[in-house]
Amino acid sequence: MLSALILLPLFGAALIGFLPIAMNGKISRGITLVFSAIAFLWTIVLAIQFNPGQVTQQFAEFIPWVDVLGLNYNLGIDGLSMPLLLLNGLLTCIAIYSSDESLHRPRFYYCLLLLLNAGVAGAFLAQDLLLFFLFYELELIPLYLLIAIWGGQQRGYAATKFLIYTALSGILILASFLGLVWLSHAPSFALASLNAKALPLATQILLLAGILIGFGIKIPLVPFHTWLPDAHVEASTPISVLLAGVLLKLGTYGLLRFGMNLLPEAWSYLAPWLAIWAVVSVLYGASCAIAQKDMKKMVAYSSIGHMGYILLAAAAATPLSVLGTVMQMVSHGLISALLFLLVGIVYKKAGSRDLDVLKGLLNPERGMPVIGSLMVLGVMASAGIPGMVGFISEFIIFRGSFPVFPVQTLLSMIGTGLTAVYFLLLVNRAFFGRLSVQVMNLPRVYWSDRLPSVVLAILIVILGIQPAWLIHWTEPTITAMVNAQNVVAISPDKIKGN
Repeated sequence: MLSALILLPLFGAALIGFLPIAMNGKISRGITLVFSAIAFLWTIVLAIQFNPGQVTQQFAEFIPWVDVLGLNYNLGIDGLSMPLLLLNGLLTCIAIYSSDESLHRPRFYYCLLLLLNAGVAGAFLAQDLLLFFLFYELELIPLYLLIAIWGGQQRGYAATKFLIYTALSGILILASFLGLVWLSHAPSFALASLNAKALPLATQILLLAGILIGFGIKIPLVPFHTWLPDAHVEASTPISVLLAGVLLKLGTYGLLRFGMNLLPEAWSYLAPWLAIWAVVSVLYGASCAIAQKDMKKMVAYSSIGHMGYILLAAAAATPLSVLGTVMQMVSHGLISALLFLLVGIVYKKAGSRDLDVLKGLLNPERGMPVIGSLMVLGVMASAGIPGMVGFISEFIIFRGSFPVFPVQTLLSMIGTGLTAVYFLLLVNRAFFGRLSVQVMNLPRVYWSDRLPSVVLAILIVILGIQPAWLIHWTEPTITAMVNAQNVVAISPDKIKGN
């Protein structure tokens, strides 16, 4: 059942790539959308059949693969991966729908999108360290090519920078995975066979450091973040949607699944430093966003700050805070995708993302009133306004983290205020006031252009009003994970006492 989420996109990519008939962009997009929609619908079917009360892996698949390496094809799904799989399926469909029909080399482009979808789905499903790593690396090349071929003027630089950073991330993660298996004398790379708790604390800390830096590059966290703004600015809108909405979540998912879950003692020991790291990322990302004049780069820097909230909650390692990490992953995925879509429409119709050029786009007669209204909703959700999913995810994180790290939590809460500042600057400069001369006579925005943004806006509001629809999938798994590993952060006072 789970293999279908990987095989469907792969089969679609092979069909589009090797079918010996002529395909224009419209036909290629239609076929790609069919395969991605089927995979997404199958994910919904799995979600309906999913038993939230069962904290072990569900719909498990196991096939022996390379015995000499201890590598097996081992898939499973639980409350941590279920929401992320749904997010991956939804945003992939939106990215494909939002792609330009007139882009060059469409068959290659849509093949890469399907390969990207398969790689991300496989990573969220993998219950084997080496299998996860293979899927983790599988998504690297498609994303590199999608930026390098269909990106902006500096696409070569941005794609190469992304490739170097992500390759380094993979090297560190693989080294830590190999160390975990060899030093713990595990019979295979299966997660269920690992017992790293018996390792000396110093060894655990060394292995965890590789995992933290490796996934910290992917998230990304300061100071490993510099590839992200360049990649977002040069990537096309659909690729930015997938990059911010899904691919960054591989890093946060990896921290929880392979860091906190496998090395709880080292995680508890390093937790105070992780909380400080989170605060730095939150405040730095927000400060950089305030200084931007490019709308897309501003949204990109906002992602760095919002990913810092996830690290703070993971460092606190309470059941409530870790539940907040999953909520924040889904929340950020929806909100960032909405913002990038809207910025992409503005750029396509107005020809600029510069806040010094844009003004008055909310004009009801000659501007973009619907796009402007959706943008207001998106920035309110990102700033944590009650009634939207951004508020409930951040509230759960802060509520769960405060008892463990009160100072760091309060400092991170400043980031929510700064989020309101830089997004108010964006909305005020670009959408309010008199329509600037440079963007007079804007082309019409059709409802087909608005549809993906409307879908995301509806989900943001619905999950903000009724977050239990998302929480019920995740809460039992997260509670069992945290309690079973006894991952409770060691306060700085206790460390000093030791």
